[in-house]
Amino acid sequence: MDRPPFRAYFLHPRFWPLWLGLGLLWLIVQLPYRLLLRLGTGLGWVMYRLAGARRRIAARNLALCFPALDEAARERLLRANFASTGIAFFEMAMSWWWPRRRLARLAQVEGLEHLQQAEAAGQGVILMALHYTTLEIGAALLSQRHTIDGMYREHKNALFDFIQRRGRERHNPDATAIDRDDVRGMLKSLRSGRAIWYAPDQDYGPKQSLFVPLFGIQAATVTATSKFARLGRARVVPFTQVRLADGSGYRLQLYPALKDFPGPVEDADCLRINRWIETAVGQCPEQYLWAHRRFKTRPPGEPRLYPKKA
Repeated sequence: MDRPPFRAYFLHPRFWPLWLGLGLLWLIVQLPYRLLLRLGTGLGWVMYRLAGARRRIAARNLALCFPALDEAARERLLRANFASTGIAFFEMAMSWWWPRRRLARLAQVEGLEHLQQAEAAGQGVILMALHYTTLEIGAALLSQRHTIDGMYREHKNALFDFIQRRGRERHNPDATAIDRDDVRGMLKSLRSGRAIWYAPDQDYGPKQSLFVPLFGIQAATVTATSKFARLGRARVVPFTQVRLADGSGYRLQLYPALKDFPGPVEDADCLRINRWIETAVGQCPEQYLWAHRRFKTRPPGEPRLYPKKA
């Protein structure tokens, strides 16, 4: 996808409230990082109080995935998760607008050689990530160290889409956004030896998914990771990023490429991915995006796990 140009249409009065909000957000994120963490925690508290539907989804997911925790422990985890979600709002703006050098000081990157080895061998990489609340800033920090293309869904608001695209692509001028429905474009990028950020941890419905266990629950799991790796002749390199508890920044971890992947059986590949997701999420569960209805698609005959939307 080509980089979006600025359009005079963005100056239309209908966009003025958004411009005002973005300008206010830009001013706020000029504050010191540790103060932004505190503001984000406060925003998360407000979201916990007001976003009832999302709070109930997250609470249900925690009950399903961590049944061994008692109710009080899950409630503490839920509140910490909303605090992390509030911080993510400012991390998004930081990744878009902070000077590159200021942002780079927050990153501790480990395992970058796994991307570099694939690049030296002329192989593409599926950077297998997860939907952490730190997703936006993690991708920005890694993009400063290595070119990464990303799967992209256009935002409905044209101005916000323009700001988001510019913010995400500014860290590496060679990076590009690939429409998530453009399978041919993704395969072409992989075959040319590029790295593509891809997260297989959400429920995209029964089409092109298999039911395999995730935290002990049958979950619709996309088979696309195996297909892309096979057709794109690419390595699959797991990737995580977490916000450090001491407020010093973020640890970005790239792991060795999965061996013998894809295998001969897609079910086994999907199970292998879900096992990795369980391990990665378990290391920092408060920073995972629990507000997504991960188990909304059920096998035939099984009851729904979430209440119907109002």
